[in-house]
Amino acid sequence: MTDAKVNSGKEKRRSGWWWVPSLYYAEGIPYNIVMVVAVVMYKTLGVSNTAIAFWTSILYLPWTIKPIWSPFIDVTSTKRNWIIWTQLVLAMAFLGIALTVQLPLYFPITIFILWIVAFASATHDIAADGFYMLGLSEYEQAWFVGIRNTFYRFATITAMGLLVMFAGYVQTHTGLEAVNLEVQALPADQIAMQKWDRPVAPEMSEPGKPRILYHPEKVVVPLYEKGVNECDSVVVWFYLSGIPENGKTVVMNFGKKRGSQDIFLVSESRFEFNADNWNIPQKAVIKVNHALRESASAEFNAAAGDIPLSWTFSFGILALMLFAFAIYHKFSLPHPVDKAATESKEVLSSYLDVFKTFFRKKGIVAGILFLLLYRLAESQLVKLASPFLLDPREAGGLALSTSQVGIAYGTIGIIMLLVGGLLGGFLAAKYGLKKWIWWMALAINLPNIVYVYMSYAMPDNFLVVCACVGIEQLGYGFGFTGYMLFMIYIAEGIYKTSHYALATAFMALGMMIPGMISGKIQEILGYHHFFIYVMFCTIPSFIVLLFIKIDPNFGKKKNKPVTI
Repeated sequence: MTDAKVNSGKEKRRSGWWWVPSLYYAEGIPYNIVMVVAVVMYKTLGVSNTAIAFWTSILYLPWTIKPIWSPFIDVTSTKRNWIIWTQLVLAMAFLGIALTVQLPLYFPITIFILWIVAFASATHDIAADGFYMLGLSEYEQAWFVGIRNTFYRFATITAMGLLVMFAGYVQTHTGLEAVNLEVQALPADQIAMQKWDRPVAPEMSEPGKPRILYHPEKVVVPLYEKGVNECDSVVVWFYLSGIPENGKTVVMNFGKKRGSQDIFLVSESRFEFNADNWNIPQKAVIKVNHALRESASAEFNAAAGDIPLSWTFSFGILALMLFAFAIYHKFSLPHPVDKAATESKEVLSSYLDVFKTFFRKKGIVAGILFLLLYRLAESQLVKLASPFLLDPREAGGLALSTSQVGIAYGTIGIIMLLVGGLLGGFLAAKYGLKKWIWWMALAINLPNIVYVYMSYAMPDNFLVVCACVGIEQLGYGFGFTGYMLFMIYIAEGIYKTSHYALATAFMALGMMIPGMISGKIQEILGYHHFFIYVMFCTIPSFIVLLFIKIDPNFGKKKNKPVTI
């Protein structure tokens, strides 16, 4: 039964301003949660890079295979109904993550729920894009394309920036008060004899919230001098002043925040305290570089914020947002006649023809290779960028806080991504895609070198980090414009919408497979060599460009305007 029968008398046309911005804002939230925010969440919860990269990359699968079930969305119900119901499913899924992230088996449970989020989000994308063409005239579709993409980017800033910053704020204002330690490296003759034996911890628990305690009070490591003083490290012991409240386990992360790179942690950096071991001192070992000859210092930080609680609040907010969007769209979306729901036989009969005509396109092999390899480097970098920013310096990371990652990567980075995309769209519209595709390939690949620089220089100036992330994202936004326009180009023909969906499936596959192994590669190589390896992975994108053919006039102003 169609909307024409069920909704006779209801408004079939309504200004796009009532629903286009909110629809595409709602569309952008779950995708960015699955692809990026989940990486940050699992990293702060202590999951390994290998597991993070593998399992979050597999979550690309629904977007890869969505062309398989997209015709059935047309024939089983109206796109309007699909939009509302998938938003309700997403709201319930986000609520599920909020309620389970504090459980002992949170990782497999939340991964399973993220699968639901991924399938619901991919289905929502299909329905929303189809509804966009039904609810607007051809002229309105062209006019609102910039609006929809802008609000999709706002959703990206909300998810990757504001939400991550909020989680970081909760982490710093919950749990135990953080402790800062200044570690000095001095000549041995300037250091009084220290006892590095395990301290005697309190037997009785202090009332109220426990504090982080450490020993010795003044942390000094002697400079190494062969044959004279061969001691090159100091031991710092950590324990609590009392039993954690409400039977919880306190997770304490210890690492360097800033200072001399010649002073570094060589032991475990993550400690767990509970009712059984709160007063059993845990050992951290700080070492000095043997080549260091002058006095130096570094600042270390021991933090024990309530990380699971921060993500409970964050995903709870997401659940409320998606539920509100579902209610709002129930009343704001127009009721256009959805002809596809009445033409199931025609849709099913042309189903196989969609695939046949796609794979028979001229130059399709080179086109598919382009879709798979153009972002080979970026597909791996994006999975390890946030872990690199969050990891302690002893593990090769920059030791940023969760809030700082939200600012650098999720706010400044996304703004620069948007600027790059607008610039790329302007130049492609003026001069054509063919003229700019090589420059776009350079832009999406070469700025990755800023991560090579950061992995070696280890800057502790946050503005420098933001500048590096901004440069990489600016290039990515500019280069990704060429990728999106090529998908539009390769989809041209009688089944333009379905062929574009197939192109996006290959796009997702090109992100999924390399991303799955990127975490393991990084753990084997370390951040230094991993980012160099990423630079080598840029080479295939230039090779495939030699084989693709693009009409010199495609993308110019005389064609149908496209805004990315």
